Amino acid sequence: MAGAAAAAIVGAAVLLPNAHASTDRPAPRTLSSHAATQLAAALKADLGDRTAGWYLDGANGHLVVNVLSQDAARSVTAKGAVAKVVHNSMTALTAGTKTLRDTASVPGTAWSIDPKTNKIVVTADRTVTGAKMARLTKATAAMGAGMVTVQRSQGVFQRYDGGNTGGPAGGSAGGNASGAAGGNAGGTAGSSAGGSADGGAGQSDGGAGQNGGGAGQNGGAGQNGGGQNGGGGQGGGSAAGPIGGTAIFGGNARCSLGFNVTVKGAPAFLTAGHCGNDSKTWSADQGGRPLGTVSNSKFPKTDFALVTYNDPGTKPQSAVDLGNGGTQQITKAADAAVGMKVKRSGSTSGVHDGTVTGLDATVNYGNGDVVNGLIQTDVCAEPGDSGGSMFSGDAAVGLTSGGSGDCKRGGQTFFQPVTAALQATGAQIGAGSGGGNGAGGGDTGGASGGAGSSGGGTQDPGSTGGAGTQDPGSTAGAGTQDPGSGGQDPGTGSQDPGSGAQDPGAGSGSGDPGTGSQGSPN
Repeated sequence: MAGAAAAAIVGAAVLLPNAHASTDRPAPRTLSSHAATQLAAALKADLGDRTAGWYLDGANGHLVVNVLSQDAARSVTAKGAVAKVVHNSMTALTAGTKTLRDTASVPGTAWSIDPKTNKIVVTADRTVTGAKMARLTKATAAMGAGMVTVQRSQGVFQRYDGGNTGGPAGGSAGGNASGAAGGNAGGTAGSSAGGSADGGAGQSDGGAGQNGGGAGQNGGAGQNGGGQNGGGGQGGGSAAGPIGGTAIFGGNARCSLGFNVTVKGAPAFLTAGHCGNDSKTWSADQGGRPLGTVSNSKFPKTDFALVTYNDPGTKPQSAVDLGNGGTQQITKAADAAVGMKVKRSGSTSGVHDGTVTGLDATVNYGNGDVVNGLIQTDVCAEPGDSGGSMFSGDAAVGLTSGGSGDCKRGGQTFFQPVTAALQATGAQIGAGSGGGNGAGGGDTGGASGGAGSSGGGTQDPGSTGGAGTQDPGSTAGAGTQDPGSGGQDPGTGSQDPGSGAQDPGAGSGSGDPGTGSQGSPN
């Protein structure tokens, strides 16, 4: 066994780029995460089971592809990627994840395949003790140290929906994005007047946002005045309704809007499926007039919901709230890639950034709530952020599901892939004047795709209506979308999972979430 490992290491070393490389082995290309996804998919199609996962080296933008032989390595390097010879095949790793599902699906655990270590990484939260830990240890020990790594989280895996008693972005004793009354929901009087979202009333340690919402929640100036519906608070935009990352209220729950979309020309938005299960109708204000009605909600197994705006004439902006009075326009959807740099916007904790660490992850929230096919990251989140937007530049990537930790201590967060939600619902990114150029897995599919103005959004291979729908494989739109990406059971997709080995104790968020209670998740 030691000899085989040594041989693999030597093989890998031989394949590293060097100054004396032959002319038929070009230097690795520097790629965006979207272009890397496309190249990896093409290599997977060519090499099949001779590959064993891939990831994006964020330090230099190189695509690293795990392979099982030097012949496969030559094919990889010829295409401009870095080849890494590994021991565990993807067939063996996916069989290992099935073993975990069958024998060790313990509440409070999560796992994904880490292409950087070529192992399955299992994380057990602090509730996994006694008999539960013994069961997990027995299952992983039988798989061998060369196949699986077990780590502990100091947090507790939970869904990130929250109670509606606190104000958005400032309801947890001041928030962590200077949120208080205004913050993410556009709620301060300063924001509604066109000023900074964290200025004015929203700056004073929670202020109105902490004590019942004030202007930020129910006062009208933030949600129903210029800050949200009037458009004045969204970086001078003209949003006619909430945008990604802002608070939505349903029943006794508070969640966050993910992305505005259209379905056959009708306006709608995506959020988390467990939020869609919490309430049939959702409002932009606590106790306010219903904004939209859930038309499709899936949880557990997957975690997305489609909420259709009650007013068919609504033209919400295709954008995400940046929490500082500005917005990020969203023009397309993209598949996640391990190593991709992302940001997340949510109504409790504001905007935080981090890195995608795994794909096709499984998390067991307890009570039978097991979700597969998730994107794993080291971005922090908190209760109330569920459904909120994860994005990379102008591309929608994920919907916040749950995780462990918070934005004071850091932690892991899991996201429903947006591309899978779009495919399942027939929706397109973009709504009204904010409609985007199209969805797709890559940024090389043609940035000149149609500039949709009313539903001219993302293409969805399964979509049957709505302007801007594009035939997969066409090169004229803003990138094609892989109909199989993101939503499948762990290990079965063409995209291989990445690192799950993030230490929940390492704070990835820069803000302090405050000391007050946000409301326990449902």
